Amino acid sequence: MIGAIEAGGTKFVLAIAAPDGALLDRVKIDTRSPAETFADMAAWFAAAEREHGPIGAFGIASFGPIDIDSASPSYGTFGNTPKPGWSGASFADALKRFEAPIALDTDVNGAALGEYLAGAGKGARTLAYTTIGTGIGTGIVTHGKPLAGISHYESGHIRPQRPAGDDWEGSCPFHGACLEGLACGPSIKARWGHDLSAATPEQIQTVAGYIAELAATLVLLHMPEKMIFGGGVMKAPGLLDALRKATREKLNGYVTQWDGDLTQRILPPGLGDDAGITGAIALGRAAVGEG
Repeated sequence: MIGAIEAGGTKFVLAIAAPDGALLDRVKIDTRSPAETFADMAAWFAAAEREHGPIGAFGIASFGPIDIDSASPSYGTFGNTPKPGWSGASFADALKRFEAPIALDTDVNGAALGEYLAGAGKGARTLAYTTIGTGIGTGIVTHGKPLAGISHYESGHIRPQRPAGDDWEGSCPFHGACLEGLACGPSIKARWGHDLSAATPEQIQTVAGYIAELAATLVLLHMPEKMIFGGGVMKAPGLLDALRKATREKLNGYVTQWDGDLTQRILPPGLGDDAGITGAIALGRAAVGEG
């Protein structure tokens, strides 16, 4: 069996899947302290083993920052996360009782992999998946493999070009007016006192412009065939269309494939809330040679 975990800042999705990837059962639990959350997680998987059989591997798509280098002694351990109490928490320690290998990646890489395999990115050789919510993060999958360097990508902390007259200081505690400091959900609320569901057309255009800075950069760096934008902020009416228009304008015809109508290039998630757990199952299957 495959154990799968989509670990988010507000909830964990736990699942058990058959070797072929078929989902057998899943549950959601609230993210609390590591001790509480990991205890509930381990108890659920122990019960799942009793019902379905031994777990051969775990696939994990997690919030971060987290060590995703499988050769590192701190693999699966959280770094200096702003999530209170989670710095130093370890998936390897929490799951060692199962004596099963762990394949771990970021939540956005997991979602990107899920969308690549079974969602809106199916058929693309290279896919970029970005979530715009409590934070901003991007996962890149090319030929079925999530990409990373010495650690996972941190697209949310790129500094965008700013339009004349917009001198708001931003809300990122590290960089002020980086993308996350200007366009994630808490930053939008800090700036205007409301989320984008109550935004003016001008506010939608402002946020779309900042996200388009990231979109254009992703095109130039990775040349994806498709880009998926998910997360709570992207559900704002009109934002996706405004993002397509702003991205095309910023590229200014330089990349032929990304000129013209971008409705089949910039897309919402096809799997909805199932992208992350789908990717986590795929990571687990690969760890036992099934994927």
